[in-house]
Amino acid sequence: MTKPRRWALLTGAALAVSALLAGCSGGGSAATGTKSDEINYALPANFTPNWILPIGTAAHLNTNNGSIAQSLYERLIAYDGSTGKIAWNKAGSVATAADFASDGKSVTVTLGDRHWSDGTPITSRDVEFWFNLIKANAKDWGSYSEGKAPDNWTSFTTVDDTHFTIAFDKAYNQDWMLANQLSYIIPLPQHVWDKTSASGKVSDADRTAAGAKQVWKVLNTAAGKIADYDSDPLWKTISGPYGLSSFTTAGKVQLTANPKYDGGEKASITTVNLLPFTTADAETNALRSGAVDYGYINATDLDQKDSFTAKGYEVDPWTGWAITYMPYNFNNPDMGAVFQQLYARQAVQMSIDQTALSKVVFNGTATSTYGPIPQAQESDYVSDVQKDNPYPFSTKKATALLTSHGWTAKGGTMVCTDAGSGDDQCGEGVAAGTKFTMQVLSQSGSTVTDNMMSAIQSSLAKTGIGFTIKTAPVSSVLSQTPTCTADEDSCDWDLSFFGTAGSWYFPAYPTGESLFSTGGSANFGSYSNEQVDALIDATTTSTDTSAVQDYSAAVAKDLPVIWLPSPDYQISVKKSGLSGFDQDSLANFHPAQWKWSK
Repeated sequence: MTKPRRWALLTGAALAVSALLAGCSGGGSAATGTKSDEINYALPANFTPNWILPIGTAAHLNTNNGSIAQSLYERLIAYDGSTGKIAWNKAGSVATAADFASDGKSVTVTLGDRHWSDGTPITSRDVEFWFNLIKANAKDWGSYSEGKAPDNWTSFTTVDDTHFTIAFDKAYNQDWMLANQLSYIIPLPQHVWDKTSASGKVSDADRTAAGAKQVWKVLNTAAGKIADYDSDPLWKTISGPYGLSSFTTAGKVQLTANPKYDGGEKASITTVNLLPFTTADAETNALRSGAVDYGYINATDLDQKDSFTAKGYEVDPWTGWAITYMPYNFNNPDMGAVFQQLYARQAVQMSIDQTALSKVVFNGTATSTYGPIPQAQESDYVSDVQKDNPYPFSTKKATALLTSHGWTAKGGTMVCTDAGSGDDQCGEGVAAGTKFTMQVLSQSGSTVTDNMMSAIQSSLAKTGIGFTIKTAPVSSVLSQTPTCTADEDSCDWDLSFFGTAGSWYFPAYPTGESLFSTGGSANFGSYSNEQVDALIDATTTSTDTSAVQDYSAAVAKDLPVIWLPSPDYQISVKKSGLSGFDQDSLANFHPAQWKWSK
């Protein structure tokens, strides 16, 4: 979820080496000690990489998948915050320029003098190949949002091998188009991938919709065979600074510097070992043993900082351009009607003590969030309504709100006793006898997440709202809480939570077309509000920052999700001598930027 954008989706873990193998879900030995040509990087607990194709589908939108794919296949226009600010990183991009027409209805992009690892030039045809695949398979693409890319791209015109023009259906905010739309594009090796069967010959199949659908199926079928990643020739033709040496089904990945890379971010470290962990405690033990060069600790362990610095580490918080939340499933056949009531969502939000959660659970390393715009960094995008918290914590007021709308406490749980659609009744579709109880499917393997969910459970109980907790690895949370309709078996979920490392990491321009627009690709709870849809559309076409602020205010008031404190992405613990980068606030990791001091 980048995701989704990246879920983070988007989205931030052994004692001796033998113990590391037990805690590490990937297995295999890991090199210890600092080497100038190798690094061991700890992946967040239970954020197991499971996708290599640089086109994400909804079930594969986590930031680790995106970071690995971008190491192999560079983006046309790469945005990241690892240069000290969120901006176009031209060194890590295939494009060198993007010139918008004076009427704002098209852009002409210039490619650098770049080559695939097999020596074939990267050309406009490789970009057109991506464009055709996405056009024909938009609804299967994880970053799709109706009316946005590729719907708003009306044509692709090749000027020559290193120049092409994409036309739009109308004029757009150029910052948004560049950062939030064109940044999705990843040139793909058309001369290798454009075939309609695994054993077939390469052709121009993508230039028809039917052919592009067949090519899409071939690529996605291959991407589903994780055990074959390191042997399948399909993944050997790359453009990025690293190639793939191994990728286990348990998520242990080894990247090796691409000797044919001719871009601006040539790898300094030859071998990068990405190590998966089933729990954050297992990763912390690996740090203590010296088996991890770049890892993390829980915010609750900050009081142990000196024990890590004494072992030759530096401790550095990694702040994210993110919001954290739990989406409601508005289409749940049992609780969906309750979630549709604004007063019910207000009562839930007033029962969440973000200040206490930030202080107690996150040891002061989280920022209270009251709306859809990140609040950990200063920006012109956050409205005063969102900043001022429209629903301050008060279980007393939350209880009164429910009782004034037809709910009565019975055995400690609120029950609808006055069904109907009147102002003082439970609301349309809420049947008499309905209990206000919710279950969350939450990230497993994180003590911080477990502690937060327990605290929320206790707080909601004071209002009379039942809250049960079920846990699973993040990949399972994503797959088990899909967008759905009430008549589908998969629609039995109430709430989902993707992890305390931040639920959603934004592109540079923090709009909500994927998250909160009707039919948005990451709108898992099926939230729909025509006013919000119109405001989101305005954020993409207006250059006035007030458009984003109007959106911020409306969504903060309407509560499409349960807002939660947004913690630092992680508290990084890095071996002294590892340098050459700032941690990317978009939550991607960029191994090509890492280097060991000599």
